[in-house]
Amino acid sequence: QEASRKLGFGATRTMRVAQKLYEGIDLGGETVGLITYMRTDGVQVANEAIHATRDLISNNYGDDYLPSTPRYYKSKAKNAQEAHEAIRPTTLTRRPRDLARNLDPDGLRLYELIWTRMVASQMESARLDQVAVDIAADENRAGLRATGSVVVFDGFLTLYQESRDEAKNGGDNDGDRRLPKLTEGDAVQRQAVLPEQHFTQPPPRYGEASMVKKLEEMGIGRPSTYASILQVLQDRDYVRLDKRRFVPEDRGRLVTAFLSSFFPRYVEYNFTADMETQLDDISGGRKDWKAVLRQFWEAFSKAVGGTKDLSITEVIDALDRDLGPHFFPADPENPDKDPRTCPACGIGRLGLRLGRSGGFIGCSAYPDCRYTRPLGVPGNGDADADVALTQPRELGNDPATGEPVTLRKGPYGIYVQLGEAQGKGKDTEKPKRCSLPKDMGPDDVTLEIALALLSLPREIGMHPESGSPITAGIGRYGPYVKHGSTYCSIPADESVLDIGLNRAVTLIAEAPAKRGGTGKAFADHPADGKPITLHSGRYGPYIKHGRTIASLPKGVEAESLTLDRAVEILAARAEKSKGKTKATPTKAKAKTKTTKAKTAKAKTAKAKTGKAKSAKNSQRKPAARKAAG
Repeated sequence: QEASRKLGFGATRTMRVAQKLYEGIDLGGETVGLITYMRTDGVQVANEAIHATRDLISNNYGDDYLPSTPRYYKSKAKNAQEAHEAIRPTTLTRRPRDLARNLDPDGLRLYELIWTRMVASQMESARLDQVAVDIAADENRAGLRATGSVVVFDGFLTLYQESRDEAKNGGDNDGDRRLPKLTEGDAVQRQAVLPEQHFTQPPPRYGEASMVKKLEEMGIGRPSTYASILQVLQDRDYVRLDKRRFVPEDRGRLVTAFLSSFFPRYVEYNFTADMETQLDDISGGRKDWKAVLRQFWEAFSKAVGGTKDLSITEVIDALDRDLGPHFFPADPENPDKDPRTCPACGIGRLGLRLGRSGGFIGCSAYPDCRYTRPLGVPGNGDADADVALTQPRELGNDPATGEPVTLRKGPYGIYVQLGEAQGKGKDTEKPKRCSLPKDMGPDDVTLEIALALLSLPREIGMHPESGSPITAGIGRYGPYVKHGSTYCSIPADESVLDIGLNRAVTLIAEAPAKRGGTGKAFADHPADGKPITLHSGRYGPYIKHGRTIASLPKGVEAESLTLDRAVEILAARAEKSKGKTKATPTKAKAKTKTTKAKTAKAKTAKAKTGKAKSAKNSQRKPAARKAAG
C-alpha cells in the first residue's frame, strides 16, 4: 500500500522488486538478502532486530526519540498469517545511502521505504496539540478561523509519515491539517483570497493501495495473492487503470452481472473470508477436510446444474435487466423520455444483443430497423452519426456508370460503395467498396471524395530509376504506396488521395529493403546479358543474377564493387550451390536402392506367406468338403 501511495508502484511491480531484495544482491562478491520474507501480513519483529533498531535510534537521533520500553505490535486482521516476521531489513547497519551503488533506482527506493518504516516503528510517539486559530481581519470587520494541529514534538515523524488515501468526501479532514506554531497577538499578513465552492463528492474510485486495504479488511486473499488478484483484473480487461484509479470495463460489468445473477453465493464479500477461516480450521485440526469439501461441492454443483439448461435468451435477458441503468442512462434534461427507445425508428426497444464479434446494443424491430451501436454508454457526439448511418446514405451518382454512390456502416467500420450487388448465390457479383481512412469522418465524405476513394488503387507515376509504376491505395493495414513488390505505409498526417510522385519515391527509398525485392541496377552479366542487381539486405549488401544470390564478402564495399569482382562472386556462389545439388542425387540414389531392396524383401515375404496360406487352405478344403458332405 505504501509503495503505491509514495512511490507510484503497482502491486506486481512492488512484489517483483521486493523479490529481488529478498533473494539477494551482490555486495562485494557475496550475495546478501537485504530484507526478510515479504509475502506476509505479520507485524511481530525478532527481539535482536528490535534491540538493533533501538541502538541505532539512540546513537543517531538521541534519547529523546527512544521510547523507554521497546514497542511490540499485534495484528488487527482476523485471519492474519503470522508465520513470518514483519517485512524489515535483515541488518539495519546497511543504510539506503550505503547501497546506492549496488541497487537499481526501484530497488533503492523500496529498500529505503522498508528501512525507514522499520526504524520509525521503534521511535517515540509524536506529540501534537489540537488548536483553533482565530484571526481578526480589517480591524475586526471579518473573522477567520483555522482548525488543525501543531507539532510540539515530531518523534517518529522526523523520519517517516504514513500516507493516506483520498478522503471519502473529496476534502481534507480539518483535524489532520498542520498549522504553524502561533501565539496570541502575532501579526499575520494576507497573501491571497481564493474564493472556492465545494460540492459533496462521491467516494473516490479504488486505487491499488485502497483496493489492497479493502481486501485486507474483508479478509479476502493473502499477501501472496494481492498482486496476482489485481493483475488478473487488468489482464482480462475487467478494469483499466486511469490516473492510478480502477475504472470498470464493460466486460467486467458483464461478468459481474452474470455471476451475481446466477452464482450470488460465490460473489458475496464474506464467501472468501469464510472459506479462508475454514481452511485455517482444517490446518489447525479443528475441522475435517472431507466435510468441508462435501459442503462446498454439493452447493456449487447444484448452482452449476441450474445454469446448464439456461438458454442464451434467458442469460441475455438477465444481463439486460441488471445492466440496463448503466447502458441506457436517463436523460436529466428530459426525464420522461424512455432511454431505450430506438433513435432510428422510434418504435423498437434497445437491448443487449449477441453477435459473432461479441455483445452489442441493437433494436428489437430487426430486421426492419438495423440500428446498432457498440456495447457501452452512448456519447453525445456519436449518437446522431450512428442513427444517420443505420440506412445507407446516398451521396450521388457516378458520372461514368450512373450507379448510386452510398455511404454505409458495416461491422468493420464506415465505407463507401458503388452500386448494388448483382445476382444471387454463388453468382453474386459484389459491388466495389472502399473503407474510409482513420482520419476521415462520415460528415467529411462528399461525392467527389467518395469517387476518389472508389478509384483506388491509383497510379501516381513512374519511378525515375526503374521506370515501373508507383500506385497508392488503402489496404488492411491502412493507406500505402507500392512499387513492384515493395509496400510502404503512408504517414497518418498525409492523405492517400493527395500524395504526389516525389513524396512516394522518398517513402519507398526510406522503406527497409526485402531480400529478393527490387534492387539497384548494377550492370549486365557478360555471359548472358541479364542484369546484375545490388541489394541491401538484413545481413548486409548482396548481389543477384537470375536465381543466384550472393552476399558480398567481408572487406568488399558496395561502392567499390567492380563488374569482374561481381561475376567472380556469383560464379563462386553458383559453383557452391552446384556442389550441393550434386550431393543430393547420390543420397536419393542410395535411398532408392534401399527402398527397392526393402520392397523386394517385402514381396518375397508376402509370396511365401501367400504360398503358406494356400497350402493351409488346400489342407483345409477336403476336410471342409467332407464335413459339408
